[in-house]
Amino acid sequence: MSERPFRVLGVQQIAVGGADKAALRAFWVDLLGFAAEGSYRSERENVDEDITSVGRGLARVEVDLMQPIDPARSPRVHEPALNHVGLWIDDLPAAVAWLTAQGVRFTPGGIRRGASGFDVCFVHPRGNAESPRGAEGVLVELVQAPAAVIAAFDALASSA
Repeated sequence: MSERPFRVLGVQQIAVGGADKAALRAFWVDLLGFAAEGSYRSERENVDEDITSVGRGLARVEVDLMQPIDPARSPRVHEPALNHVGLWIDDLPAAVAWLTAQGVRFTPGGIRRGASGFDVCFVHPRGNAESPRGAEGVLVELVQAPAAVIAAFDALASSA
């Protein structure tokens, strides 16, 4: 295996799905105190989501509360309830190229602008005949980290 040309810097987001995002909000926002920041809706992605967060600045982690627009249609963003985990990546194009060469399967759509304004792509939960490596049952979102996150990671790494 060739040397990895990218780094995973940390968790950017966790996406949680449910049949009713009001129930999700009641737990994450009302009970736990997460900050409600906005919403995102996409017919193509079959999702109506509220964007919430915990932490501040570079320690902020987004928690997306997702409800399907049509529960009978794919993607079924509420099944499983832990929909996906998003990871900060320092060089997303290099990561996608290298992982593809390693046989990793990505979901359709390639690198694109995500709901939070960062470039993203998704590793498929399962491999197939053409790309046999998946994320072992978990949908993983790779998120291009902004320069400030990369600099903070480098500063922490150099002080350890």
